Amino acid sequence: MAAKRWKASDVPDQSGRTVVVTGASSGIGLVTARELARAGAHVVLAVRDRAKGERVAADMTGSVEVRELDLGDLASVRAFASAWSGDLDVLVNNAGVMRVPEGRTVDGFEVHLGTNHLGPFALTTLLLPRITDRVVTVSSFLHAKGRIDLDGRERPYDGAQAYNDTKLANVLFALELQRRLAAAGSPVRSFAAHPGLASTNLLGHVGGFQSLMLPLVGQSPDQGALPTLYAATQDLPGGSYVGPDGFRGLRGHPVVQQPSATARDPELARGLWELSARLTSAGRSR
Repeated sequence: MAAKRWKASDVPDQSGRTVVVTGASSGIGLVTARELARAGAHVVLAVRDRAKGERVAADMTGSVEVRELDLGDLASVRAFASAWSGDLDVLVNNAGVMRVPEGRTVDGFEVHLGTNHLGPFALTTLLLPRITDRVVTVSSFLHAKGRIDLDGRERPYDGAQAYNDTKLANVLFALELQRRLAAAGSPVRSFAAHPGLASTNLLGHVGGFQSLMLPLVGQSPDQGALPTLYAATQDLPGGSYVGPDGFRGLRGHPVVQQPSATARDPELARGLWELSARLTSAGRSR
């Protein structure tokens, strides 16, 4: 369990470790990459906008590099994975979109589904033979409001619900990955983490009264990154779900929590895995 009030300064020495952080050019991903590099890891910032990533990397202390990755484009995901050589200690699936206008990825998937779940699913399963320690997938406390329909039924578009659904998919994926790793006797562990309510640019499409309240009740990206950093660096049981310890998990310091009952449903998780494998042509052998 987490020590009370665990902080970024408590990240242990990461020298000799290689970490990929997706969506590392802003928000929680930026903080995660910065702190792991500061602790001695070689950090790869996997970003859609390479120029922005290079600007961010220039301000970081330690060993960092930038590689292009668009999780909304499976060709980009495959190119990133096929170009990887050598071991990868930690993969942090951080990148995502929230409440964006209705649209489709280049592969024809709803944007939240393609970017938040199918892209990370494909990236993880393609890189898995290279991963030596752990995978951390960033979800949200809003996963508890998510719904997963495995029969492919179309629903009227709702950006908030689409986000919640993919955050549920993130936890289902993380826990199913752990089940499969354990069944295979692998030492690699899979974790899920959530930042609570963090004021980042991910909230750019949140409007109305909520947009006025978020800066007041939300915590900073530095604080919001703590659960991810904790999951990425601490000796936890595989399948742990880490979030802030404050009221309703909205803010605070990282502790191991329990995700929703739906997120812990192994049958739903298996079904989602098989569906994701068919849609992405990845993850079929695990």
